[in-house]
Amino acid sequence: MAKQNKKSAAAAAPEIIRPRLVLATTILPDGEAGERMLRAALSGGDVSTVLFDPTGRDADAFQAFAERLVPLAQDYGAAAIVVDDTRCAGRVQADGLHFADGDVEALEEAIERYHPRLIVGASGFTTRHDALEAGERLPDYMMFGRLGGDAADATDPADLAMAEWWAEIVEVPCILLGGAAMETLEEAARTRAEFICLSRAIFSGPDGPAEAVARANRIFDTLAEGVAA
Repeated sequence: MAKQNKKSAAAAAPEIIRPRLVLATTILPDGEAGERMLRAALSGGDVSTVLFDPTGRDADAFQAFAERLVPLAQDYGAAAIVVDDTRCAGRVQADGLHFADGDVEALEEAIERYHPRLIVGASGFTTRHDALEAGERLPDYMMFGRLGGDAADATDPADLAMAEWWAEIVEVPCILLGGAAMETLEEAARTRAEFICLSRAIFSGPDGPAEAVARANRIFDTLAEGVAA
C-alpha cells in the first residue's frame, strides 16, 4: 500500500510504549448508577478516552445517556467519542466520532466532513488488507476488537495479532480491546498498541471501577519500567 507509513525496522531495541487506557461504556446502566460508575472509574487514574457505545439503546435513550455522561468524561480530561451516531455527537458536543462497521467509504467521508474539528476513529476491519485500506484514509486511530466483544477473560487472539502487526508497521495509533479479566491485561499491552480499551474489566470487576482503573495504570507503568530496564 502506498501510505503505510512504516515504522523504522532498524531500531536496535524494541520501542517502549506505555499504553493509555480507553473506557467503553457498553455495559454501563442508565441514570445515576451509570454516572456513579463512570465517575468512580475516571477518579481512579489516567483515562485517555471514553467511547460512548449506543448498543442496547434506542436513539432517544442513547441521547439522554450521552448528554449526562459526555460532560463528565470531559471534566476529567478524557476525550469523549460517540460511536456510530453523528447527530448525537453534535448535540452533546462530543470530541469525536467512532465508526464501528468496517466501512472504508463511510470512514473516508467522515474524515473529509468532520476532521480535524473532531477526532475520527474506526473499527470493524478484521483483515490486514481492509485495515490498511482504512489506514490510508488517515483516521486518528484504528481499533481492533468489537465493542461488547470482551466477554472472555482474555483478548481475542485474532485482535491481539492484528494490533501487534499494526503497531509494528503503521504510524496511525491503534486501540486494542482487552478482555474481561485484569489478569490478562499485560498480554494485551505487550502488543505495543498505544491504547487499551476496557469495559467489563473496569465496570464488572470485583474491586470497583476506581480500583480497576488504578490497577490497569499500575500494570502499564510496571510493564513500561520493565522494558526500560
